[in-house]
Amino acid sequence: MYCLVLLATNEKIMEKASDFEELILFAYYATVNEDGELYMKADVFVRDYLGLHKDEDYNPNAVKLIAGVVDTSKDGLVSFMEFQAFEALLCSPDALYRTAFQMFDTHGNGVVSFQEFSDVIKKTELYQKVPFNLDSDLVKLYFGKEKNKLVSFAEFSQFLHDYHEEHAVQAFKRSDKKEVGFISALDFYNIMVSVKSHLLTPCVKDNLVAVAGGQQVSFPFFVAFNSLLGNMELAKRVFLNATGNDKTADVSREDFIRSAQMMSQITPLEIDILFKLVQLTQQDTRMQFSDLESMTPEQYMKKITSFTLTEVKAVSSPEERGVMIEVLESAYRFTLGAIAGSVGATAVYPIDLVKTRLQNQRSVSFIGELMYKNSWDCLKKVIRHEGFVGLYRGLVPQLVGVAPEKAIKLTASFSQFLIG
Repeated sequence: MYCLVLLATNEKIMEKASDFEELILFAYYATVNEDGELYMKADVFVRDYLGLHKDEDYNPNAVKLIAGVVDTSKDGLVSFMEFQAFEALLCSPDALYRTAFQMFDTHGNGVVSFQEFSDVIKKTELYQKVPFNLDSDLVKLYFGKEKNKLVSFAEFSQFLHDYHEEHAVQAFKRSDKKEVGFISALDFYNIMVSVKSHLLTPCVKDNLVAVAGGQQVSFPFFVAFNSLLGNMELAKRVFLNATGNDKTADVSREDFIRSAQMMSQITPLEIDILFKLVQLTQQDTRMQFSDLESMTPEQYMKKITSFTLTEVKAVSSPEERGVMIEVLESAYRFTLGAIAGSVGATAVYPIDLVKTRLQNQRSVSFIGELMYKNSWDCLKKVIRHEGFVGLYRGLVPQLVGVAPEKAIKLTASFSQFLIG
């Protein structure tokens, strides 16, 4: 199961869907009706709506765990209010950590106990591949020596950050069987692709063994490598500082070191690793801004909105839409068209009224008996004798004819747009 990995990789933050869009989607997947209220089954939410664990031999525990993020009542059913809260959660600035927190808060009481953390973490693929020492000093510092301390959201978010760092260190120590502070390049590769996979872009992953020189990897190199990948945005700022914000320029190692002196977070060893990666991927000793972008991990809020309504359920062709969705969307567009047509007709109706009265008087009046001299005179006399309301006399029959016409045109035009 990849509960933490799926939270750490999205490209942009989407805006929250409208209440109407949420209602349409919820109604489409809601199959349970209790006392007149619609509910979505937890497994339907995960497997059908999110599209996870689609295989027939899926892990029910994994599905239940993921569903627990939205099923805050822990009753196995997702209400519309919980569905809306989930969408709002994903659009919040700290959605990554809040979603992870709710996944670990299996009892839904707003705190995480050691037992909850232990139960969830043992179900992850990462723990199965690289076990984590749950009796480590880090765990005791957060949950107490007796592991009976309850951890709040703010504390747990920091713990998750430290947990990933500690997990990597534990993996290094486990591979360093002789306790000499070195591991093989192959062990280094295995640790990075399992524990730190969220930091790896394709070009970095392809050169993991090469950047280590194909030899043994020291602990300082291991720490510096992970620190570098976790601070690529800082490396970008150093680059731009060296080039005067010119992204088209290139930078030598010496210029980069000189610029980095103003930002002590980047160490000389990290810079050595950075330029070694550039040399391996680009066969060049000078670095360009595009090199940094190709090495920047797509993490921390860059894929969380793959689960937002506007992203998950947007479709590119009519074949992907269900019958219920098509009917509801057609009704939605018909209503919008009717409203738009009514607003437009109301806005121009005084002009139509003046035009109609001028045409009528020409067809029935004799010369010298014209009531209105021109359009402006007609407008003034209507307001003077009938009031402002007189400008809209006969509007209702007009709307009855215009609204359906505009609505049908809009619905047909939109359907044609989707097809073509």
